[in-house]
Amino acid sequence: MSLCIAAAGKTTVLAASFFTLSWTHSVEKTRWEEDWKVTPAGLEIIAARIKGSGAGMEPPEGAVFRDGWWTYVPHLPPRPSLVLAASGATTSGWRLCAGRTCVDLGAEAGEPVSLQACPSDQ
Repeated sequence: MSLCIAAAGKTTVLAASFFTLSWTHSVEKTRWEEDWKVTPAGLEIIAARIKGSGAGMEPPEGAVFRDGWWTYVPHLPPRPSLVLAASGATTSGWRLCAGRTCVDLGAEAGEPVSLQACPSDQ
């Protein structure tokens, strides 16, 4: 499977079945990370970590505090896509890492960034 990243009018294809999406909370300035799997059914979140808690980012019930992170497994169905805001008004954009490849997304104000499983012919 591959991940398609649509941003600024172009699509980038990453040959990746798994990726980590991370960002810094705009108010609390705390790190947040999510691990995702690219599947034929869409994008499936498989794990999440929060570096702290605060305004709108309390760890969910069942989260475990380990090595300085609240970790948990969200129980959500696969999503056809993820849409990431690109306001340019936060401390940073989004960081997407797949294997050893990392890209920064949405750091500047602009159109939202969309992530989805690529069609099988790409």
